[in-house]
Amino acid sequence: MLDPAPTTKIDPSLARGTLAEVHGPTATNPAYLVVTFPNTDYRIHLRPFGDDLGPFEGKVGEKVIGRVRARARRLDQVGTGGRFVEPTFGRPRRIQGMVRAIVGGENAVLVNAGVPVHLIVTAPGQSADQFKEDDFLTCGVLDGATFELAE
Repeated sequence: MLDPAPTTKIDPSLARGTLAEVHGPTATNPAYLVVTFPNTDYRIHLRPFGDDLGPFEGKVGEKVIGRVRARARRLDQVGTGGRFVEPTFGRPRRIQGMVRAIVGGENAVLVNAGVPVHLIVTAPGQSADQFKEDDFLTCGVLDGATFELAE
């Protein structure tokens, strides 16, 4: 069952979710969080920002607000399609959505993909300044998307 979306306003660059699981590092995998988001079936696996699980200890099941950051392989403009993070369960591999802001200092674009995501531009020859608000973008995402708690 989907939880209804909260109605209180927050900074549109922040994602509001629920911390579903916390997984410590293993010999073959880094630490990661499982975060769910209101009005979606998403159970997205995100690494804690700075690889520090400390701020998330004891918060399983609690609401969390923070920034989702991902490194885009290459940003491409598209004319059709929906807003999504793919796959629904697991680490983000593909993201599509509408540009809400350009974050020049980070060389990133803030995309509404059902969840606000800061997409950091990594492709040679591309920069965040090439895009503008309301562009509809799609991209593959490199491993290592992060979640940083907002203080």
